[in-house]
Amino acid sequence: MDKKLETLRDEYKNIPIPDELDFVVKKALKQKKKRHVNRIRSLVGVAAAAIILITGINTSPTFANALSEVPLVGSLVKVLTFKEFKVDEGTAKTDIKVPAITNMENKKLEAALNNKYLEESEKLYNDFMTEMEELKKSGGGHLGVESGYDVKTDNDQILAIGRYVVNTVGSSSTTFKYDTVDKKNQLLITLPSLFKDDSYISLISENIKEQMRQQMKEDTEKSYWEEDVLETFDKNQTFYINDQSKLVIVFNKYEVAPGYMGVIEFIIPTNAIEDVLVSNEYIK
Repeated sequence: MDKKLETLRDEYKNIPIPDELDFVVKKALKQKKKRHVNRIRSLVGVAAAAIILITGINTSPTFANALSEVPLVGSLVKVLTFKEFKVDEGTAKTDIKVPAITNMENKKLEAALNNKYLEESEKLYNDFMTEMEELKKSGGGHLGVESGYDVKTDNDQILAIGRYVVNTVGSSSTTFKYDTVDKKNQLLITLPSLFKDDSYISLISENIKEQMRQQMKEDTEKSYWEEDVLETFDKNQTFYINDQSKLVIVFNKYEVAPGYMGVIEFIIPTNAIEDVLVSNEYIK
C-alpha cells in the first residue's frame, strides 16, 4: 500500500468512533440556528485545506491521481477512491474499491464512515481470499466478487454515497447500502430522523405498492411481489435523497421482485409523506 495511504488509514483508525452513526437530525431541524463564521477564520480554513491538498499531491502520486478527478468547485466535501483490492487468478477474480469521504468539518463522522467503508471492504476481501483457497483445495471453481461505490447526490447540502457488492458465483446477487450526509450541518441523515413518528412506514409501503401495480399495468415485463413490501420494509430501510430533494427507497435484488428486476428504486412523492415529515429541510 502507498505509504501516504497507510498513514491516512492509521489516522482514521486512531480517531474515536461514536457508539452509533445515528446522529440525531430532528433536533438540528427543529432548532436550526445560523452559524456565523468569521471571514478571516474561514479564509484560514480554506488556505489550510489547500495546503493539505498540495502536500498530498506533492508527496503521493496515488493521492494526486485520485484527487485529479475531484472537482473543487463549491463544497470541499468529496468522495475519492482510498484503496483498491484486486485479484485475478483466472476463475477467481475480485475488484474492491474502497471509498473515502474527505474534507468534512465533523472529523468524528468522517472517520466513522471511512472506517466503516474500509472495514467492510477488508472483510469482503478476506472472505474472498479464504473462499478462493478453499476452492483450490477442493479442485477449483469459479469465484467472483466486485465492489465499489456510486455517488448518487452531490450538491451544496446533500452527499449520498452508495456502496455495492456484486457476487457472481452461481446465481449472481447485488446489494446496495447508502449513506446520506447533510454537508451543511455535518450530520448523517437516517430514515427515522426525517419523520415525526413511525407512521411513515405504512405510508411509504402503501405508496410503493401503488407504484408497483401501476408499473405492472403499464409494462407486462415488470413483476413485483406486493405482499413482501410491508414485510421487507422497516424503519431503517435503505434509502437516499436525490438531487431533486426527493426520498428514494431502495430494495436489493430478490427482496420484492424476481432476480431479473435487479436492484429496485422507488421515488416517493413528497405529497404522500409531507404530513409526517419533521420539516422540508431535505425532502421537498
